[in-house]
Amino acid sequence: MLNEIDLSRTDLNLLVLFEVLWQECHVGRAAERLSLSPSAVSHGLGRLRRLLNDPVFVRTPKGVIPTDRARELSGPITDALARVRSVVAIAEPFDAMRSTRQFTIGAPDGVSAVLLRSLLEIASRQAPGINLGIRQLLPSQGDVSPERIWRNAIAELDARAMDIAIVPSNEVPARFESRLLYREDFVLVLRDGHPFADSLDLDRYCEMQHLVVSFGGDPHGMVDDVLRTVGRTRRVALTVPNFMFALLMVAETDMVSAVPRAFATMYGGRHGIVSREPPLSLGTFSLNMVVPRAAMIDAGTDWLYRTILASCHTISMGIETGTK
Repeated sequence: MLNEIDLSRTDLNLLVLFEVLWQECHVGRAAERLSLSPSAVSHGLGRLRRLLNDPVFVRTPKGVIPTDRARELSGPITDALARVRSVVAIAEPFDAMRSTRQFTIGAPDGVSAVLLRSLLEIASRQAPGINLGIRQLLPSQGDVSPERIWRNAIAELDARAMDIAIVPSNEVPARFESRLLYREDFVLVLRDGHPFADSLDLDRYCEMQHLVVSFGGDPHGMVDDVLRTVGRTRRVALTVPNFMFALLMVAETDMVSAVPRAFATMYGGRHGIVSREPPLSLGTFSLNMVVPRAAMIDAGTDWLYRTILASCHTISMGIETGTK
């Protein structure tokens, strides 16, 4: 049985020193950031070397360079400090107007692009000092079952790598709070002036060159599954990794692409794109906000949760009225 490390004998500030030295690669600059003297940083570096049983940072004429062992430890140390900072931030009373917390939201890119504008408008009024990070969520490769396709997002929520996830799935474990934000479907986008924009029947649609949004480059998409049910196929001429890229390519070609309606409504017009109803239904899906139930006791997470709800109310109204 391994002996447990006695953390009471470990100075957490040494890990902070590691982080700053890793970023600065210079003792003097690290000392300035930490409001310490260079000799105090050098003394701390000696203690850090004894703690980690490695030289960690080697002096050179231009500063310090990390050892191989330091490179291995940089990720885990950064993650550990991020979690400690998160715990401390949660422990403090949350005052939106004064807070400087970092919040992370995970969502597919077609969702985050729609959500952010309204969310930033509200945050700028209610919490001008907070910082937002967006993680792009992707379905798990090779999984088609509803309860597993977004398992990576669930794992990141469990690990507190993000505060809230927005996923097109109703299947989440009971330890999570799930709230419907809005329902979404797909429209077809073409460049303004496309010769087929006003005569897009099923035959013509299948004959066109198609653009598919696929992060991994797989040309097979949900449209192919729908077409197969009526005995049709299509030609995928191009795949791109995100929906914004798709709009840019459609605007410059005669290709057609299926994108979320809210995304097309918000961004299509500014890129010279027109939206058309598909010649057959491509299905609808629900976008749900998912957050660990235990995290909801944190006033900051609760504020973010309520702010996203308010943002999505604005989005839903825009979808219904067709406004950009």
